[in-house]
Amino acid sequence: MDRVTTDDRSPSTVAEGVSLADLARGERASMKFWRVEPGSTLPTHSHGNEQIGYVISGALTAVLADGTRPLPAGTSYAFESGELHGAENRGDEPAMGIGVLSPPRDAPDWGDGGE
Repeated sequence: MDRVTTDDRSPSTVAEGVSLADLARGERASMKFWRVEPGSTLPTHSHGNEQIGYVISGALTAVLADGTRPLPAGTSYAFESGELHGAENRGDEPAMGIGVLSPPRDAPDWGDGGE
């Protein structure tokens, strides 16, 4: 069994004010801890993975093809494979949460707006 805490992993900056840390990886899914600083944006993108997650603290605004949705602390979310999505931290505190992707995904590449 692999046992990992958020303190065991060093986060990687994937966009200005946005960091990810790998927590666990299996054959069919990967789990990441994410942090989005106030005023920062997770670029709108899509990928071939299903993605589910949970906002632990702070709040995000999900940016979707059909508009925006609030994601306050205590909210779960799910994106289908290929669904266009992004997020903004419009608050004054960092937003933190957990994301699970299936199949597993390595570090994102948002330089072109998606994968």
